[in-house]
Amino acid sequence: MQAVILAAGFGTRMGELTKTTPKPLLKIGNKTILEHNLEQLPEEIEEVILVTGYLGGQIKKAIGNNFAGKKITYVDQKELKGTAHALYQSKDLIRGRFLVLMGDDLYHKRDLEKLIKYPLAILVWQLQNGESGEDRHAIVKVDEAGELSDIVERQPAREGSLVNTAAYILNQNYFNYPLVGAGIPAKEFGLPQTFLQMVRDGAKFAVVPAEKWHKVASPEDLKL
Repeated sequence: MQAVILAAGFGTRMGELTKTTPKPLLKIGNKTILEHNLEQLPEEIEEVILVTGYLGGQIKKAIGNNFAGKKITYVDQKELKGTAHALYQSKDLIRGRFLVLMGDDLYHKRDLEKLIKYPLAILVWQLQNGESGEDRHAIVKVDEAGELSDIVERQPAREGSLVNTAAYILNQNYFNYPLVGAGIPAKEFGLPQTFLQMVRDGAKFAVVPAEKWHKVASPEDLKL
């Protein structure tokens, strides 16, 4: 099975830290964010496709062509046009179902092992007491069967809300759909906005709760 890790962005919210270092190579403890995530991949993942862009040469130098026995393949996103556009760069390399992760948040191996058991799936985090604050989140909506029905971006949230962690199981059918813009104006193309077309066409996405997830959105988040 393959995993695609999106690691192309500028990481502008990290301020000076990403002026000369790509965000996935920032360290939490004594390891980079990307190394943490590569170590958490399930055993079933044999190949990792890393989509790089901003300072991508540093990522290639740091990770190489093999990590813990998993083949590493690189794809360059020459124009940074969002997560859906980034994933499309790997289209010709994908075979069957695949795992998608963001390269700048921390995921947990046990959660990813659960996620890959489903034909199509999304990993969600249930907000705990005190987590919502003033932040806005991508809120995951479920239907009566407990499957994905919608994702609503930039929403205020409260305890118990399901938040999109941006970890997914997709299949090659994803690439049959046109890219969908994210934001107004739509200068970038959003991955969830694009695969929601599959949901509206009847595809069933399991909604898998995460036990652990650490979003890295500011320099303070580098301290666990």
